Amino acid sequence: MSIQVSPSLGSDTLLDRDDYLTGLLKLIVETSHLASPDLIEPETNALLQEIRQSAALWVRQSTLPTTRDEEWRTTDLSSLRQVQFDHNVETSHSDLDIAPLTLPEAVNSRLVFVNGVYAPDLSAVSGLPDGVIVSNLAGLPVEKRLREYLAQAQGSTEVFTAVNTSGMSDVAVVWVAKNVVVETPIHVLFISTAETATVSLPRCLVVAETGSSVTLVEEFLNRLGAASLCEDAQIAKEEVYFTNAVTEIWIEENAQVSHTRIELDGAEAFHIGKTAVNQARYSSYTCHAVTLGAKLSRHNLEVWQAGEQTETTLNGLTMIGGKQLADTHSAIALNFPHATSRQLHKCIVGDRAHSVFNGKIFVPKPAQLTNAEQLNRNLLLSSKARVDTKPQLEITADNVKCAHGATVSQLEDDEIFYLQSRGIDDNAARHLLINAFAVEIINQIPISSLREKLTQFVSR
Repeated sequence: MSIQVSPSLGSDTLLDRDDYLTGLLKLIVETSHLASPDLIEPETNALLQEIRQSAALWVRQSTLPTTRDEEWRTTDLSSLRQVQFDHNVETSHSDLDIAPLTLPEAVNSRLVFVNGVYAPDLSAVSGLPDGVIVSNLAGLPVEKRLREYLAQAQGSTEVFTAVNTSGMSDVAVVWVAKNVVVETPIHVLFISTAETATVSLPRCLVVAETGSSVTLVEEFLNRLGAASLCEDAQIAKEEVYFTNAVTEIWIEENAQVSHTRIELDGAEAFHIGKTAVNQARYSSYTCHAVTLGAKLSRHNLEVWQAGEQTETTLNGLTMIGGKQLADTHSAIALNFPHATSRQLHKCIVGDRAHSVFNGKIFVPKPAQLTNAEQLNRNLLLSSKARVDTKPQLEITADNVKCAHGATVSQLEDDEIFYLQSRGIDDNAARHLLINAFAVEIINQIPISSLREKLTQFVSR
């Protein structure tokens, strides 16, 4: 089934304000049922219908962001508007070899979605401890409190989040019961095999109940982009496609979640993702976000503190070249006292690429005794490369310890000269310095095989 999305401008009416969004909405709504799992419970299906209809109403009242919007001032979506998308729900993957993509640490805890559709034959979820559910919606027991979590995170009415919700047909679910500690990482793979301009809507829901602990790895990539992560190759170029992903993470009291997110879509792809995190008191959340692919990518990382004494650690690495644009917008809302947050985001930008970082930390009056740090460091490898950085602190509490900053630099000639004086040629010296810049983030990823893959990729 193929429906064309018109790129024309819309009217100023209350509904259907933007013809492009209206066409995109029609595209995903009319085909979302084709990708729905067959064994989904009627009660769950009814909830999905209710959530989708509410989100679709928001989309009809919205417009596609432009550079006139402050949050999108440095990220121009006009190239996305010019693309005519087909929503192809073809899920054939008989020739797809995922063996190079699997993690040895997660051989029996893997979910795979191809073009946004669950692929049970490529997934492996045996051997998990009691109380852990790793499945799509069809495998989620109906008694689970899905209504309390799905599409309930802060920021659900943001336009791209609402687009994802309005077409939501299935969800990757990771649910960890009370006081259960999952020793092995859980690997969720979202793979695109698009050969035409298609739209994919990956969705992930993570619930860590009280006292639990889990490590999650999310990867977004296409088959050729995957080859560049596993072999000595460049990011592969293929057809235009659009990945619009949403991940909701609910961390209940005294629970811990370690989350690694890797984006390696094709060089002509568009990728817009949202990670929305809700932290209850005494909980801990760590995110390692790595951006390597896509023609235009944006990651909105939003953390909402829902109780006192939380710990939040955000590590990010962006490495881009060519004419790529990679945008990271983060927001940490610290609403209660005794919170600790640390954020370090690094960007390596070459050729004519453009990186954007906008980090916000909100510390209102109730959030006394907060300790928050934020730093964005950028390395420019070309005179044509561009960086826009805007770290922000908004503080009204009067008893806090907060700091933020940003640096932009190039490879230092004296450092290169020093390495050359030790018998290292110019090219190898530059690679060593780039690796040293990136390895501070990579080494904090808790999975050794993934660290090795990323280190090899950066070295190339």
